[in-house]
Amino acid sequence: MQKLQNYIDGRLVEPASKEYIDNYDPSKGEVYSLIPDSNEEDVNRAVNAAQKAFPAWSSTSVEKRCEILMRISSLIEQNLDKLANAESKDNGKPVSLAKAVDIPRAATNFHFFATAILHYASESHSMGDLGFNYTLREPVGVAGCISPWNLPLYLFTWKIAPALAAGNCVVAKPSEVTPMTAYLLSEICIEAGLPNGVLNIVHGYGNKVGSSITSHPDIPLISFTGGTKTGAEIAKIAAPMFKKLSLELGGKNPNIIFEDCDFDKMIDTTIKSSFSNQGEICLCGSRIFLEKGIYEKFKTEFVTKTKNLVVGDPTDSKTNLGAIVSEDHMNKILSYIKLAEEEGGTILTGGNQVTLQGDHTNGWYIEPTIIQGLPYDCRTNTEEIFGPVVTLIPFDNEDDLLMMANSTKYGLSATIWTENLSRAHRIAARVHVGIVWINCWLLRDLRTPFGGVKNSGVGREGGVEALRFFTEPKNICLKL
Repeated sequence: MQKLQNYIDGRLVEPASKEYIDNYDPSKGEVYSLIPDSNEEDVNRAVNAAQKAFPAWSSTSVEKRCEILMRISSLIEQNLDKLANAESKDNGKPVSLAKAVDIPRAATNFHFFATAILHYASESHSMGDLGFNYTLREPVGVAGCISPWNLPLYLFTWKIAPALAAGNCVVAKPSEVTPMTAYLLSEICIEAGLPNGVLNIVHGYGNKVGSSITSHPDIPLISFTGGTKTGAEIAKIAAPMFKKLSLELGGKNPNIIFEDCDFDKMIDTTIKSSFSNQGEICLCGSRIFLEKGIYEKFKTEFVTKTKNLVVGDPTDSKTNLGAIVSEDHMNKILSYIKLAEEEGGTILTGGNQVTLQGDHTNGWYIEPTIIQGLPYDCRTNTEEIFGPVVTLIPFDNEDDLLMMANSTKYGLSATIWTENLSRAHRIAARVHVGIVWINCWLLRDLRTPFGGVKNSGVGREGGVEALRFFTEPKNICLKL
């Protein structure tokens, strides 16, 4: 059975403990590889390697850093099939999705930030005859990057690429639930000629590796994507140490649909925004708000299309929804479906675990589920489920809609469907989230700021925002 290794100081090495964690294929419910059970000793080794590499890497020209990161991007593209198959086996998502979205986006992340640093500029401020100021943007040092299991390589590279591009060295922890493509990225970085110690990847549990990264006195910056509860624990440790923090956390996103929408375009996109990646995307529209005049038409069509979705073997090209990432997470989702019924909801379709045949009999699958009849402020409608479960909520007017849409502790994203331009801008301005899509969903421009408000996070990722986060400004004043 394959044993993954940590990537420290340019080499693949076993964990200090010499202990390993079972890594499951969720489509079959069986162990298929072993992950390093790393600890504080491994993190210390990684930090030491990063500190040793930092002076040379931070002083490397942006052209040379760009060249190396572009090689990494190219190697990800060249290994598309290998990486997509690994991502599917590790996460449970359809191979087709990994090929179309996850792996291409990982390559694009490196490409985008590799070229962005060639055009990044700082400010100067003239004081007339008195003199002038100019601002340098300097890398922070060793960046701690902790990423989640739902879009493993996609979100891992979303942090690593800007950190490296800005001249930092990195100690990174991928999710212990989905470590395989991070391990394969280690091999790619070696092949690409990334200098030793510039990127270090330490595998293992959050309470060992993640905690050690967060509390390490020589890591002045933490970028984390994951659950709100974990984000709060990280903030509790990092804030008294005055670390820079970027926290991209949970969501309970409203999908707002008005009667005057382009119905066909809306319904096709809503299927995707509800159930893509088994609903395991923080941006999925899990609360669907429907103007009353369109409610019945939408319900009929949406239920029909959802029933036609195929839950199955992730390697099958006909599969729309693959496996849930773990047995624990599957049970959590099923418990929320049961809760919804207890809260008075009616299941229109789905709601059950799916058992496949053959090798996949023991895999972790759930039917895409639609629920109606729930109060807007019940637990099902206010807590993040993170699975293929959506609720339908009717509304009469904009004030009621906004009250309900803004009623959760989350504020990551919203989607608005209307052909009325004034209404689109009016609702977009009043919905309390960090990202709004109008007549689309998950249409991404990597130059834009990405992140949420309230319990959905702190700070922004993407474009200039990311390069600013991974650098510190130094103002220099010269008197004439």
